[in-house]
Amino acid sequence: MEQNHKETIPGSIWTLAVGVLITIISLWVGQNHNLMPEQASLQAPLVDGLFEILITIGTALFLITGGAIILAAIKFRQRPGDESDAEPIKGNLPLEVFWTAIPAIIVIFLGIYSVDVFKQMGGLEPPGHHMGGSHQEHSEMARAMTSPAIEDRVEAPKIGVGAAPGRENTKADLEVKVTGLQFAWLFNYPESGIMSGELHVPVGKEVQLDIISTDVIHSFWVPQFRIKQDAIPGQESQMRFVATKTGSYPIVCAELCGSYHGGMRSTIYVQTQEEYDAWLKENQIATKKQDESEAVALNPQDRSDEEFLAAYSSDLGVDRDTLDRIARN
Repeated sequence: MEQNHKETIPGSIWTLAVGVLITIISLWVGQNHNLMPEQASLQAPLVDGLFEILITIGTALFLITGGAIILAAIKFRQRPGDESDAEPIKGNLPLEVFWTAIPAIIVIFLGIYSVDVFKQMGGLEPPGHHMGGSHQEHSEMARAMTSPAIEDRVEAPKIGVGAAPGRENTKADLEVKVTGLQFAWLFNYPESGIMSGELHVPVGKEVQLDIISTDVIHSFWVPQFRIKQDAIPGQESQMRFVATKTGSYPIVCAELCGSYHGGMRSTIYVQTQEEYDAWLKENQIATKKQDESEAVALNPQDRSDEEFLAAYSSDLGVDRDTLDRIARN
């Protein structure tokens, strides 16, 4: 008498199929999550690459653990009339090694990868931390740092994100002094003397921000650039970046700094070189006129009649000949 044997799919085939399905879903979610704003700097793709891997791994872990819970709840649910105890399980050494080793490998991989991203962004070589020079110079610096009067002779080390590898000892194309205060950002361009409440930078140029706070800790954050650096009272921090897309992007304070923290915002304008030069020229003229006006108001005794009247005569359309005729009459 022939017996009918019900054919079943081996568990290894099911495991392989589920693993492939989870991998495909996780990779798709990691590449199409749309959780990040647009990329507008050279640093943004580096951060997004790490974020995509985190999303991919997180999705896979969610599907595995969530799927296992749902499967267990269905397969091992209590049937009607079944009052028996479940089969005792004392442990499974291979399974315990597996679920310990895999997370450890993932964490080590993410740690190495994130350090590499930080290095490519310049985080391991911030401005002011370069240790070039001779052994004698380093020894002299070490002796100076042990002196009680170090604060009078040695500048405090800079913190922050410096130049990318290969540009450690090069000067940025543009340097801007950034001051955070409750509740605004101020931007000073040392080379031109411009002070502004907005940050203007040329596209494709390396920009260095020297950031400090006048009161409490603030945090300078541009989401589209994937850069963020704290503004610390009494301690200057620095950050370099290269904008890759023209446009305007929000500057947000990412550190709770007081009652109006939510309103501490500004804008960074990324312009073509021509547009940036035009803005620079326009604001230099405005700054010069303002300085002349302040000089007239504060120091009239130090100015000649022509210098004193220049700010007024130019606005009224009065030239030197007219002033001479008035003087003769």
